[in-house]
Amino acid sequence: QVQLVESGGGLVQPGGSLRLSCAASGFTLDYYAIGWVRQAPGKEREGVACISRMDGSTYYADSVKVRITNSRKNAKNTVYLQMNSLKPEDTAVYYCAVGGCWGPYDYWGQGTQVTVSS
Repeated sequence: QVQLVESGGGLVQPGGSLRLSCAASGFTLDYYAIGWVRQAPGKEREGVACISRMDGSTYYADSVKVRITNSRKNAKNTVYLQMNSLKPEDTAVYYCAVGGCWGPYDYWGQGTQVTVSS
């Protein structure tokens, strides 16, 4: 069964950090580009990061560049999104998805809530 499971979300104060994980089962992440997409209440989904399938290059949206690092751990079939210097506007449900780098996506995780608030 193909499955993506995110974890690591939570409540953090502005300026804090979180590391999100996306664990895959039923398929190998190596064969896909991996994207992180977030959706804030009342807003459209926004792609924030991706890892290219071809060479593992990472790409970031301007809104998160410098503050976020996307990485892949092949042995664990897991990708991570390290988020630093978090801002209240980063509050959203974060999803990992596989397929194209910025979409379209073949599979989605269930999402993990990130709340940045004092």
